[in-house]
Amino acid sequence: MICRFLFRYLVLPIFSMLFLFTTRASTIIIPYGKSGKIDYNLKTGTFNVSESAKQLLLKGFSQAEYQKKLFSSKDYKVITYSKKTIHDGFGRGFKHVFLLKQAGLPTMQQVFYTYNGKNYFMISLVLSGADLSINRIIPLNGNLIDQEYADVPTSLFVPFDNDTFISYNSIPLTANIANSSAEVTSLYHNRSRKGFVIGSIEHGNWKTGVITAMDNTKKISVQAICGFTEESITRDKIPHGYLKGNSVGSAKVFFGAFDDWRLGMETYAKLNRISEPPILLKWKNATPVGWNSWGAMQEKITPEKANQVVGFFADSLKSFRSGGTAYIDLDSYWDKLLKGGLMGDYSKLKAFADYVKSKGLKPGIYWAPFVDWGFAGGGNRKAEGTGYSFGEMWTKVANGYHDIDGARALDPTHPGTRQRIAAVIKKFKECGFEMIKIDFLGHAAIESDHFYDPKITTGMQAYKAGMEFLLKQLDDKMMVYAAISPNLASGRYVHVRRIACDAFKSIKDTEYTLNSVSNGWWQTYLYDYIDADHVVFSDQSDGENTARFLSAIVTGTCIIGDDFSLQGKWTGTAKRLLNNTEVLKVLEDGKAFVPVEGNRGKSASPLFIKQTGNIKYLAIFNYSDQIKAFNIDFSRMGLKTNDIYKAENLINQKTADLKNNQMLSLAGKDAAIFKITLKP
Repeated sequence: MICRFLFRYLVLPIFSMLFLFTTRASTIIIPYGKSGKIDYNLKTGTFNVSESAKQLLLKGFSQAEYQKKLFSSKDYKVITYSKKTIHDGFGRGFKHVFLLKQAGLPTMQQVFYTYNGKNYFMISLVLSGADLSINRIIPLNGNLIDQEYADVPTSLFVPFDNDTFISYNSIPLTANIANSSAEVTSLYHNRSRKGFVIGSIEHGNWKTGVITAMDNTKKISVQAICGFTEESITRDKIPHGYLKGNSVGSAKVFFGAFDDWRLGMETYAKLNRISEPPILLKWKNATPVGWNSWGAMQEKITPEKANQVVGFFADSLKSFRSGGTAYIDLDSYWDKLLKGGLMGDYSKLKAFADYVKSKGLKPGIYWAPFVDWGFAGGGNRKAEGTGYSFGEMWTKVANGYHDIDGARALDPTHPGTRQRIAAVIKKFKECGFEMIKIDFLGHAAIESDHFYDPKITTGMQAYKAGMEFLLKQLDDKMMVYAAISPNLASGRYVHVRRIACDAFKSIKDTEYTLNSVSNGWWQTYLYDYIDADHVVFSDQSDGENTARFLSAIVTGTCIIGDDFSLQGKWTGTAKRLLNNTEVLKVLEDGKAFVPVEGNRGKSASPLFIKQTGNIKYLAIFNYSDQIKAFNIDFSRMGLKTNDIYKAENLINQKTADLKNNQMLSLAGKDAAIFKITLKP
């Protein structure tokens, strides 16, 4: 009886406690934010993510490819956990490390980063072993749990760059549909605006693709793949380059669920800027505005015509200034003003730059530093300012080279490419240019069989090396504007980035540009400024001109492009629109408007909103040919539904009351911008 008593009251409780400890020890719970948690199973190498009672991600795991075989965290039998406190640019928090070991496989570390008060986390994957060579790591793989059933979820496609007139896209995710997005995606519901944001916040080594897909059972999967290449997206014709060494790590991948996916995208952009802070001169001047010759003048550049544009700015566009000045930028074909080629006589360009400055303006120049436009003439041509031939400098891809946009890629790590960059930039600085527009930067990010510098093995490493060298030559002497360039990876190298590809004068150009703003406005927090490209008025209708002008205002800067050395309808339009100081005030903070509605496919939102202090600005665009009425739903714009507001049309200076669900009509191919304040 005594033995039974001892067993029942002493041994059994101890056994139960040991069993409970063992069961709990197989799961590590990592809290984050207000109510988020990551449940990691040490026995299976998988994890679930939830907030409160809401499941967000199930059966999460990590993968990598080694020696042509794909393996995952689920293949490891020995998993241990440790954590340490961290304090970095993201804040204070914890670094959680799961160490996975298995015979025959590289040692794996799944690393989670959580920060105090932040409703998101980051994950990376590090592999260790002798002489690893890896070109594919998937730090995050799992099933997203869609809690909204009212409508079909939307998967956001973000392009890798802004070349070939590529568009952003919002793709309804239905059975057997997949979406491959470059670097980041959002899976959201437009009606509730709730959604996920998943994306890479590091771009120095890897191109990352985020793949969302729905199978025929409506289960949604997500993969964040470091080592992603797809010709239609990244332009690459060969697989991603290999990272080598005794330790190879992925990029950090951001994961968050938000009540408003737009806030999630803005948060993501801000974290990118923290993760990879700008390495060029900190911008302290006003929002840039100005003129670029590619809009209309193009190959017709002459010193006389360029100076006439300066004169038009000085005499007729006196109010089109920001911080008291504007930039006058010579685009492609400026070399027609040279004598003797790129290493020749720059006296006419210097005279132009001096004349621009004499009028209180700032001179700008254009160049594509990583391409060879004359490659059809053969590889034996000597590269300017170097002892090398162009053929030696071409980026090697498979059995050939990388040609796109009529230009051949130059290896950013080759000493010839670098000597040429140094020589030309030296000429620009001697002329006194204060702005440079750099173009076709995507050519520097292409994957290669091998780069001249053997330490560089991936396209993104080459891009980083090339851009860092270019900035060193610029020596903080110019504002840096990027045209065609990688969307995410360029944030640390330029002040201004064009949001889309070339746009000119039509309503279709306006809609194309605003497609990128509708889905990529959040880059306003990654760059100092994003730009809508040269605004061309030409002889289009007044409404179309207004829409094109406002597309720039909505994006955050304004660069115009008509040939003001000639008289035409565009000169009168420019005087009327560009001297509108009330509209120009909207540019003072340099930030883009936010789309009111998503789910526009490859089209654009018709409504954009911006908060500046106690003022809201509302921009409306009618991309169609016919008159159209737009419902002004206050609940979608952050306005109080029971209040009455004063709406001032900044184009025609008319003021009227604005009520919830009021209908505003616009003529076809037209736009309007309203300054909205609470009615006294």
